[in-house]
Amino acid sequence: ARDDTWLTKFQSTYIWQKKPAFHADYSGPNSFDNAAERGYTFSGTAYLGLRPRQNTEIYFNPEVVSGVPFSGLTGLGGFTNGEATKANGAQAKFYSARAFLRQTFNQEGNKILLENDANQITQTVSSNRVVLTAGQFSTLDIFDDSRYAKDPRIQFMNWGNMTYLAYDYAADARGYSTGLAGEWYLSNWVLRASRMITPKTPNGRDLNWQVFNAYGDQLEVERQHVIGDLPGKVSVLAYRNKMILARFQDATNYVLANNAQGTQAINNVRNNYQYKTGIGIHGEQALTHDLGIYGRAFTSDGHTETMSFTEADNSISVGLGMNGTSWSRPKDSIGISMMQNGLSSNRKNYLQAGGVSYFIGDYAGPGKTISYRPERITELYYNAMVVKNVLAGLNFQHISNPAYNSARGPVNIVSFRIHAEF
Repeated sequence: ARDDTWLTKFQSTYIWQKKPAFHADYSGPNSFDNAAERGYTFSGTAYLGLRPRQNTEIYFNPEVVSGVPFSGLTGLGGFTNGEATKANGAQAKFYSARAFLRQTFNQEGNKILLENDANQITQTVSSNRVVLTAGQFSTLDIFDDSRYAKDPRIQFMNWGNMTYLAYDYAADARGYSTGLAGEWYLSNWVLRASRMITPKTPNGRDLNWQVFNAYGDQLEVERQHVIGDLPGKVSVLAYRNKMILARFQDATNYVLANNAQGTQAINNVRNNYQYKTGIGIHGEQALTHDLGIYGRAFTSDGHTETMSFTEADNSISVGLGMNGTSWSRPKDSIGISMMQNGLSSNRKNYLQAGGVSYFIGDYAGPGKTISYRPERITELYYNAMVVKNVLAGLNFQHISNPAYNSARGPVNIVSFRIHAEF
């Protein structure tokens, strides 16, 4: 409903995926299965919002998800379905995705109309304002926004196009957390900062509420611009996590000292609080009113295991998005992207010594660990609006060196997607 005081929206997304068998010299405990596979995810989300008074908004997003991801969600850095992190089997799971309060403090400036959208009640705000968000939400709701590569329900599906793949942002296993975020809009500049709660254990479901002992901090500076009436922006994002994490050097030493090849030795050396940091840059630019390009690059320090996202210590991605106005289908969209993901020397050494990480680990005996190469992924999608508010799309992904191992792959993924919004 379009209203100044309340909001109700719903979305439902079904993604079906298939891959054929692919070549692999060997397979380990956390390898991408080289046999043919099918997988799927289904999600439904209600976006409920209320404005009890001017500039104060309250939102609640109940969500239901079911699905069976490829290979038990192992064997890749850039996983092929952004919804898969929420799926945990064919039985539907209901949970709260978001429950947060947003307070806006308008200052002098030009008036801007924020259109009715998911978790956005129609509102007129100032170009100069401060916005505070507190409660349960996703770090990615606030940081690293992109016009062309953000939402796997309607754009690119790969995790490396949801955000920087090497950005280990604080979240539970489904991608949500609880925290406080602030945004300061000043003309064409935006400064964002937040502190989010970490999981109790890496990639765990339960959160650690000791916010001064374990946390994920983010800081982002964004500059928006217009070139020939076409919008664009550049942003720089940095993070620092603090949590009890395993250091790869310690885990490698444990593998070698205890002949623990083929095991998750990281579990045996996860004893002390560690800091993990990273920084990245994101730029995008509309080239026409229908076509735009984007690029992301990120690096993390790579000393410690993954806290919440995936197995990558550096990543770069570029791509373009376009709507179908030029072929008389303005509601259709097409996109193509390329990305390269890499590992730090510390993580690579651990895997080559025979260690297994949370998501990856190809150890299959002496001399069969990883023959390291960067993981490279090409993705292409087309969405067609079949009826009002319902789109159907096809997606193709080609992955070279899955899980950074040139002894396995390449592999091709074909996906079909239906997405509805009401």
